[in-house]
Amino acid sequence: MPVSALPSPCGIGTLGAAAREFVDFLARGGQSYWQLLPVCPTSFGDSPYQSFSSYAGNPYFIDLEDLAAEGLLERAAFEHLNWGDDPARVDYGLLYTTRYPVLEQACRRLLEQRPPAYLQFCQEHAGWLEDYALFMALKGRHGGVSWFRWPEGERLRRPGAMERARRELAGETDFWRAVQYLFFRQWDALKKYANDRGVSIIGDLPIYVSGDSADVWANPEQFQLDGKGRPTEVAGCPPDGFSADGQLWGNPLFDWERMRTDGYQWWLRRIAFQFRIYDVLRIDHFRGFDQYYAIPYGADTAKNGRWRPGPGIEFFKTVNRELGRKRIIAEDLGFLTDSVRKLLRETGYPGMKVLEFAFDSRDTGSGYLPHCYTPHCVAYTGTHDNDTIQGWMASAPPKDVAFAKAYLRLNSREGYHWGMMRAAWASAADLAVMQFQDLLGLGSEARMNVPSTLGGNWQWRTLPGTYDEKLARRLRREMKVYQRL
Repeated sequence: MPVSALPSPCGIGTLGAAAREFVDFLARGGQSYWQLLPVCPTSFGDSPYQSFSSYAGNPYFIDLEDLAAEGLLERAAFEHLNWGDDPARVDYGLLYTTRYPVLEQACRRLLEQRPPAYLQFCQEHAGWLEDYALFMALKGRHGGVSWFRWPEGERLRRPGAMERARRELAGETDFWRAVQYLFFRQWDALKKYANDRGVSIIGDLPIYVSGDSADVWANPEQFQLDGKGRPTEVAGCPPDGFSADGQLWGNPLFDWERMRTDGYQWWLRRIAFQFRIYDVLRIDHFRGFDQYYAIPYGADTAKNGRWRPGPGIEFFKTVNRELGRKRIIAEDLGFLTDSVRKLLRETGYPGMKVLEFAFDSRDTGSGYLPHCYTPHCVAYTGTHDNDTIQGWMASAPPKDVAFAKAYLRLNSREGYHWGMMRAAWASAADLAVMQFQDLLGLGSEARMNVPSTLGGNWQWRTLPGTYDEKLARRLRREMKVYQRL
């Protein structure tokens, strides 16, 4: 259940009352985990996997009512604004123009006071916060264009240009620091609220970062860039049975050889920070640590890429040695080679099993049928990149749907979604995670993302009253039946 999908007022889900009510629902329903999409700021395309920072929190998730309750806002500043016509969809364009003026009012009051907690936050997080605040201030100065198109001094971080920018944009950088303070104060409170009620948070770490991000701008030596700061090759996936052109993500690739020379310090800082805010971490695109697909910069499709070696088990041994053994889920989906399977075994991380894939006639021998599961895995009916169960049943090839109905003994009387979810709960998997859309039995209109498409993604929201007592009781009964309490 993404934060963005919560039924908070003001156009998008937030870290306020609706999030606390969802935690209460999970606790009543016998649930131990809440898995999220990345909570970092979204950039162009609205994807949480393409962010201006892999550290910063999404300003849209700051709850305005909670700010008003503590005196940082007047309710009149946001109550009567237009937050969109459809409460079941996020209007990101409207949020971009409406949300920041309201946050500026709250940050102005905060900065007038500059409480000790704010100053302490800025000091503790200076390692990423200073670069992020200056990056966003410069992006505002240049009309939002990518840092690749900034003047050379700012693009390449020449000392004189940086000193001048910090001086001239002091007010703007103050604002971006204050926004992050407000986000993480609310985030920390929500996480404590969840943990106190027996609910742990599973976060999501994209393997790659956006090219137009503070991460790349402030650390160009960690990436495969040319002398002008542009990528030489970019990330993606090769063509397969699901996509004739492959997937062209466009993220800059890591310079793994350079990273190895200092013991992967950039990655260690990133992972350590993630475990500051999450209890468990899902690492996206795990196979990229074994081999990664490199596509020439400027290519129109992913057809002409090539596989290159990743850091392998040495990387994860370094993580364990420097950070200790962490609770990590490996997103090991897609075409897996023997070397990827070997790497997964060597790390000891649980992989993922997606039930919708089990019945896809294009993907045989993957072991996604529930009778093949071992305890050391995490079962999903689908992920944010899949259709909902009901949507899949309505759109998948008839042969695949017939196989699913026969294997799962599905019947339409109760809804196919309950039958498929029960198969995951009944499996040997140590953990079973459902999309909230599937608990509600929604169709393709509630799908979160269609990979390799732009527009219409990441918008779905649930409506007020959907996570009610009746649904919690039914969910808890299922947990008792399958001994998952």
